[in-house]
Amino acid sequence: MSFKILLETSGKNCLPYRFKGQPDREIFLNTYTSAGYKPGNEVVFVQHGMMRNGDDYRDFWIAAADKHDLLIVAPTFPSEGFPEQEGYNNGMILSLEDGSVTPRESWIFQVPGLIAGEMIAEGIIKEGCVRIFGHSAGGQFLHRMVSTFGFGPFKAVGPANAGWYSLATLEADFPAGLGGLGLDEDALRALFATDMHIFAGLGDCNADADNLPTNPEAIEQGPGRLQRAHNYFAKGKAMAEKLGCPFNWQMTEVPEIAHDGCAMSAAAAGLWFEGRVPAAEELGAGGFNA
Repeated sequence: MSFKILLETSGKNCLPYRFKGQPDREIFLNTYTSAGYKPGNEVVFVQHGMMRNGDDYRDFWIAAADKHDLLIVAPTFPSEGFPEQEGYNNGMILSLEDGSVTPRESWIFQVPGLIAGEMIAEGIIKEGCVRIFGHSAGGQFLHRMVSTFGFGPFKAVGPANAGWYSLATLEADFPAGLGGLGLDEDALRALFATDMHIFAGLGDCNADADNLPTNPEAIEQGPGRLQRAHNYFAKGKAMAEKLGCPFNWQMTEVPEIAHDGCAMSAAAAGLWFEGRVPAAEELGAGGFNA
């Protein structure tokens, strides 16, 4: 397919996309081209949450796009083709029928990188200008994407307020850990060397929060999303020390924000493009976005 329409007109678009690894399941790209965007400007990919509302998550970034002349691309995985957690959060790694590990070429964690690569090849975006952000289920998607396929074409990866994490260990099978996927310690070293930027809302800390995963493995990681983010970071740092390798992850706490995809998007945009996390009143805190 061609992405030329993204340079021909500014504003919103919704484009169909087919992933060869899942040819019968349609993906949509909800996009926004700011009036000032041109190839070489910064680009942000955005991964939606469990509501599969890529259009909303694209819209959360429009203010930043207009301010900084960005292109926004939100790959959207409809629940009809990618049902439940296995179909999205966990990347289609485990079979929807029997839970067995599926062929690597069918895992959807590679989709954002493939799209970005195709856009680079077509001249829509330039290499080294692409970041990706994901909130809630999108945060689960992103850290598992980096764990299994690396950074790919993205200069920054920002998972935010994930409900739980695939810990950076080979001793627990996926999705609690990264065991059973054919990964080795070199894959862990590569994961720790990436500049993954974890965002955590300080208000997203309640054990009874809506849509918070309650499987035993998730509960072991902490009572709320904030605590689970810190647990993931700490366990990763400890494993990197054990392996004697660099650990380049970052953690940013966002004061007064709970499970709010719009506010967390604004926080990431502020940090990435202005070097600061805006105050809560600037972020428009108070919403709930899964």
